Amino acid sequence: MNDILENGGKLDRMDVRILRTLSGDGRISWRDLAERIGLSLTPTLRRVKRLENDGYIEGYTAILNEEKIAGRISVFVFVTLERQAEATMSAFEAAVEKLPHVVSCYMMTGRSDYLLRVVVRDLDHYQVVLGELTRITDVAHIQSSFALKAVVQRPSVPI
Repeated sequence: MNDILENGGKLDRMDVRILRTLSGDGRISWRDLAERIGLSLTPTLRRVKRLENDGYIEGYTAILNEEKIAGRISVFVFVTLERQAEATMSAFEAAVEKLPHVVSCYMMTGRSDYLLRVVVRDLDHYQVVLGELTRITDVAHIQSSFALKAVVQRPSVPI
């Protein structure tokens, strides 16, 4: 296993083992983590604290069941704005942040300015969300693609 270099910082094998273990089970006890990676408790806790302070670990969350909570249909929505002025883009981003069914939004290069992933229960629900999107000022064009199947969904980046 190679050391991972980022921003001049270096992660050794133990750091990588900690990150892999926590990305798979963020609720693992510190004692079990130490045992799993092969260190005693105190050095393990020091390393975790350093990884948190250095920004490698940003927080701990639960992975929720999207289908049970929000719906089973993922829609990828490509949005083109009337103009790419900073004020227009900032207003769009602020408006999208308020829409609860938009689970991710990316500024893009290419034909569309933004790509959104929206989770809905059914087509009627998507019609409601689409209506909310079309009411955002300076939206020129919306194109939607419905996901048929999730092939890969990882909870974190590969380590």
